[in-house]
Amino acid sequence: MESVAPKVTVVVPTYNERDNLPKIVELLAASEIPNLHVLVVDDNSPDGTGAVADTLAQSGPIPVGVLHRTVKDGLGRAYVAGMTRALDEGAGIVIQMDADLSHPTEAIPRMVETLATTDAAVVLGSRYVAGGAVASDWPWHRKALSAWANFYVNAILRLRVKDATAGFKAWHADTLRAIDVEGVQSNGYAFQVEMNYRTVQRGMTIAEVPIRFEERTDGVSKMSLAVQIESALVPWKLRFSGDAAQPSRVRG
Repeated sequence: MESVAPKVTVVVPTYNERDNLPKIVELLAASEIPNLHVLVVDDNSPDGTGAVADTLAQSGPIPVGVLHRTVKDGLGRAYVAGMTRALDEGAGIVIQMDADLSHPTEAIPRMVETLATTDAAVVLGSRYVAGGAVASDWPWHRKALSAWANFYVNAILRLRVKDATAGFKAWHADTLRAIDVEGVQSNGYAFQVEMNYRTVQRGMTIAEVPIRFEERTDGVSKMSLAVQIESALVPWKLRFSGDAAQPSRVRG
C-alpha cells in the first residue's frame, strides 16, 4: 500500500500584504509539494488582506485556510495561533514563512526532505550556512546588524546555529507539541529565538539548509522600535529563566 504524504501546512502571518499574498500562494502551488495547504493568519489588515485571503480560500490553486484575528499583537502571537490551528487540523509538518516574498518557496522541498531523512526536529532556511546568502541590495548596516544579532543570541543562549534569528522553518508536528508552542511568550521577532531555545533545551536537533534571503519589494517592514527592544531583552530573559541551554546538535 502506498503511504500517504503527511499534511504540510504553511503558516503565513499577514498584516497589509494584499499585493504579496496572491503571489506567495501561486509560488507555493508551483512547488508541487504533496498534500500542501496554506493557512493565512491575518491580523485585521486595514488594506483588505483578509478579504484577499478569503477569495484565495474559495478559488485558489491549492487549499487555503484563513484565521482572522481582531487585533495586531505581534508576529509571535500570530504564529502561535496559526501553528496551534494547523496542529488541530492534522498537519504533520508545519512551515513558518513570511508573506513578503523574502523566503524562497523553492527551498521548501529540501526542507521537508531533510525532516523526513534525518533526525532533525526542525529545519531552518539559513542565510549563513554554506550556499546561503542575503539580498545583494542590503545596505552594509543591515548586514552588520543581522550578523551582530546572530552573534548576540548565540553568545547568550549557546544555540550553535548559524542563523539563530531565521524566520523560515519547517517543523515536525511532534516537535511543536514537545516544545509547547502554545506556551511561547515572545510577541515579535524574538519568537524565532525562543522557539529555537525551547528546541535546544529538550535536546532535539536543529538542521539548517541554505537559502537566499530577498528584500521585500512591496509593502512596509514591521520592525518597530518595540520589536527591536524585545529582541534584545528576550535572550537574557530566556537565559536566566532556567538552566542554560545545552549545546544543540546542528546539521548544516
